Amino acid sequence: MEDRFGYVRLRGELSGVKRAASGHMYVALKDDKAVLDGVMWRGNAGRLAFVPADGLEVIATGKLTTYPGRSKYQIVIDSLEIAGEGALLALLEKTRARLEAEGLFANGRKRRLPYLPRTIGVVTSPTGSVIRDILHRLADRFPSHVIVWPVLVQGQGAADQVAGAIRGFSALDGTGPVARPDLVIVARGGGSIEDLWSFNEESVVRAIAECTIPVISAVGHETDTTLADYAADARAPTPTAAAEMAVPVRADLSATLAAFAARQRRAVHRPVELGRERLEARVRRMPRAETLLQAQAQRLDDLSERLRRGLMDRAGKGREALAGAAARLSPRTLERALEERQRRLGNSRLVPALIERPLAASRERLAALSRIASQLHPEKPLERGYAIVRDAAGKALTGKAQAEAERALTLQFKDGNLGVGVGDAPPPAPPVKKPRASKPRAQSQPEQDDLFG
Repeated sequence: MEDRFGYVRLRGELSGVKRAASGHMYVALKDDKAVLDGVMWRGNAGRLAFVPADGLEVIATGKLTTYPGRSKYQIVIDSLEIAGEGALLALLEKTRARLEAEGLFANGRKRRLPYLPRTIGVVTSPTGSVIRDILHRLADRFPSHVIVWPVLVQGQGAADQVAGAIRGFSALDGTGPVARPDLVIVARGGGSIEDLWSFNEESVVRAIAECTIPVISAVGHETDTTLADYAADARAPTPTAAAEMAVPVRADLSATLAAFAARQRRAVHRPVELGRERLEARVRRMPRAETLLQAQAQRLDDLSERLRRGLMDRAGKGREALAGAAARLSPRTLERALEERQRRLGNSRLVPALIERPLAASRERLAALSRIASQLHPEKPLERGYAIVRDAAGKALTGKAQAEAERALTLQFKDGNLGVGVGDAPPPAPPVKKPRASKPRAQSQPEQDDLFG
């Protein structure tokens, strides 16, 4: 099918127009006998000079192809024209391209609309519903001074009148009887492309582009597009929407001003309120005088109570001790104790044997100690033929190595000492035995016998 038919032109009515999120447009072309699905890719759909809508009769140019997903054939549309209006649309597109090349539609030359215009100029027909809609919407939102420049909006000479009205508003300097508008609205109701063609004329477009006052274009309805919309500083979908764009809502503006005034008052009073709140918070955090002294007062009460209890306890203990002492020092108690001591003294008897037995036992122990001491005397073995070897200093020697180290030795016997020389050394002189110093004894004590004989 694709090779046989190639490119075709079909005339029919649009049905089921749908734009996908990808930008592609899907439609159906139908007549009284058949329906053919069609698709227009994003690039071609974005270049359309009109907005496709259901019920619009068009001429579609494209290529027949098949869609395997549904086992159906369809037309891939390359161009779409309104039936009977192809020449006008071609002329419109040619004029738009030429004026756009001159920079009349550039976004950089568009001006910002005034926020609250005092005077609004309207270029439209004075007898149509457009001016009534604009005045009604302005009265509802924000009553303003409106100057209407009556013109034809359709037919022969309409384009010249519209261009002249725009240039007339721009030429006003505000010194004459007519005030200079702060904003100009060019408005007309909806219609066919022929009805709206006056606003596609080059003279109107150039007048809007050269106007020194910001311009809102409100030609046709939302789906209608003219060259005046491209040249204006702002485009409104409807004349009523143009009035809404021109002025804000007075009630909203009053509420905004009231809110700003309230914010201003709050901004002025806020530092004072914050300072008061901080001061109150700090005062609440600061302890009171009685709070600072509570711990010390409680401690004072505690110490006072402890002192009172201590004094009472001390007095009670003293009273008890005094009572006990007084009870012990009573005459009757002393008399009973004295009688008891006298009775025990009278019952005690001194027996001599009680004193003699401890003395005899002590005497026996002393005699035993004397015998042991006489047997352990160091010179007692001399009586049995033993001798004591001493060095030159008189120290007793107990080993052979000690004796060999000395040059002279002294041998102590029972009846005297004998000096002996070691090797060629002469014998030492016998040591002189110093008598022991005896302590003076009291004459009252009897002299004790020598325990060592």
